[in-house]
Amino acid sequence: MQDVSGGAPRILLTGAAGFLGARIARRLAARGLALRLFDVPAAQPALQDLAAELGDAQAVAGDIRVGHDVREALHGCSGVAHLAGVLTPVCSADPVLGAEVNLIGTLHVFEAARAQGLDRVVYASSAGVHGPDGFEPRPVTHYGAFKLATEGAARASWREHGLASVGLRPFVVYGPERLSGVSAGPSLACRAAALGEACTIGYTGAAGLVYVDDAAGAFEHALLDAPARGAEVFNLAGTVHTVDEVIAEIRRQVPDARIGASGPPLGIAAGIGEDGLDAWFPHRPRTSLAEGIAATLAHYRRQAQTAQKEPA
Repeated sequence: MQDVSGGAPRILLTGAAGFLGARIARRLAARGLALRLFDVPAAQPALQDLAAELGDAQAVAGDIRVGHDVREALHGCSGVAHLAGVLTPVCSADPVLGAEVNLIGTLHVFEAARAQGLDRVVYASSAGVHGPDGFEPRPVTHYGAFKLATEGAARASWREHGLASVGLRPFVVYGPERLSGVSAGPSLACRAAALGEACTIGYTGAAGLVYVDDAAGAFEHALLDAPARGAEVFNLAGTVHTVDEVIAEIRRQVPDARIGASGPPLGIAAGIGEDGLDAWFPHRPRTSLAEGIAATLAHYRRQAQTAQKEPA
């Protein structure tokens, strides 16, 4: 990461109010970095709270679909991690909006980074670029198609302009505060179990699960520690677990949990590999399912206890 600002490095995080973006922000702040947190106006209350928590952080409202907003947000920054996007349900319901946010928005980030003279862009792709066969990327959703297109744009930016990039393809990222998207089921089930509520996970079958801190650590590594070279892409496939195994682990830790599952599988082959990931990120964190569920349950138990102590 190069310092183009002439002062302390400041990192732009797009989609910073989101589940993974907020966790990455906390990790970067713990490394002593100043942050600029970018998200849509509707997310500003959460973004302001996050900025206040982190100290030397700026909250900026904007639209990733508007090039001017992205250029202004990136001005003076030394690096960028691009997390802004809309998930599968939105892309399915409104493919044009999905393309505007996930593809055009990413192009705005790359163009702004090139104009700013950055040495790399770190961005979120998705395991959704894979389809049911799990070998060559062949998405079966609009979301996956848009994410695959961003990877192609990243390769073109390297070939044509020498702008390096790292794209990371998480499978099911789970943990505290994961609330939206088809694959939020394991996280929502942990929340329900901790609060004594019922929950039905909205998909069945097997998927690779990645605890949120492990995913956030990969983005941190890509941004701060890995060399900038080419247009690299890595699967964050996690450890494969069936939904039944997830439910069994939750019930092992919360015996009276009322958790079920229904719906089709996610449409991504569970056995996709992580080629090159260990060489790129040696000694990367690997949180087990039992550890990840325990941490998620503990978070919601603490949250419930705090709510009980607050005056009505």
